[in-house]
Amino acid sequence: MLKIGVLGAGHLGKIHLRLLQESDKFELVGFYDENQENGERVAKEFGYTQFRTIASLLTAVDVIDIVTPTLSHYKCAKVAIKSGKHIFIEKPISNSVEEAEEIIALAKEYNVKGQVGHVERFNPAFIAIKETIANPMFIESHRLAEFNPRGTDVPVVLDLMIHDIDIILSVVNSKVKEIHASGIAVISETPDIANARIKFENGCVANLTASRISLKNMRKSRFFQKDAYISVDFLEKKCEVVKMKEAPDVPGDFDMILQNAEGVKKQIYFANPDVEQNNAIFAELESFADAITTDQQTVVTLEQGTEALRVAYQVIDCFEKNNTLQ
Repeated sequence: MLKIGVLGAGHLGKIHLRLLQESDKFELVGFYDENQENGERVAKEFGYTQFRTIASLLTAVDVIDIVTPTLSHYKCAKVAIKSGKHIFIEKPISNSVEEAEEIIALAKEYNVKGQVGHVERFNPAFIAIKETIANPMFIESHRLAEFNPRGTDVPVVLDLMIHDIDIILSVVNSKVKEIHASGIAVISETPDIANARIKFENGCVANLTASRISLKNMRKSRFFQKDAYISVDFLEKKCEVVKMKEAPDVPGDFDMILQNAEGVKKQIYFANPDVEQNNAIFAELESFADAITTDQQTVVTLEQGTEALRVAYQVIDCFEKNNTLQ
């Protein structure tokens, strides 16, 4: 059983602590929180062991789970890796691409594994459908959230849209060619609403919208590919596939047949893949344990987390260029 310690005992950190305590693959040793008073409250309420320094926690574990604010990811990852510890690090991997690339280099130098917490990769609806997604040519994603002051210190692209950027990069087997984007700050000092159009070298186009000041929550993506339309509802954990195939010579009474202008007939049929419900955060943590014990590649590598961050900053750069032009 891998001994693990958690850095950060905020909202998400407490979720990680609870799930790690339930895991059969990790032994939760304890946690460190920079805010000592908060750490004491968490230790007293839940019974977790509080460490007074990062160094003391590092000496007691094999793995470090970094659930601190993004600004401190690099610092925490650096000290953990140099201590020879495997790292699970919440998204985004770091505050800058340069920091993320150094984390990758250090992990290779010290021969430790790293995984980035892009939790939607473990959403049961996406797991059920991902093998069906093959060479999509148009993707549309909407990630809308009701206002929550937590997380507004960063642009909505790094807070919300980066989830969909990572999902899209994981299914489009092509490099990004160009990006057009715009963002508007309504309540925060950074954009609260953003739209990005990402074009890939293979011709695929992805249109992403993210908002943190919506009246209702929505997390949906739609993938269009040859002879198929695939819908994933990350919030409701549901998915749907609409496919087309050659129409039979003698259609049944309930067959749905479409005929185009050239006279070609196609039959439309629906599929609702079985979605095995899970706790996505628990699943990603357990997958990291498996990658360590079997010496396999992690599901979301440090390199993939860095590429998602790189594209996110390209989107943000578009905001700044648009402001300059105005």
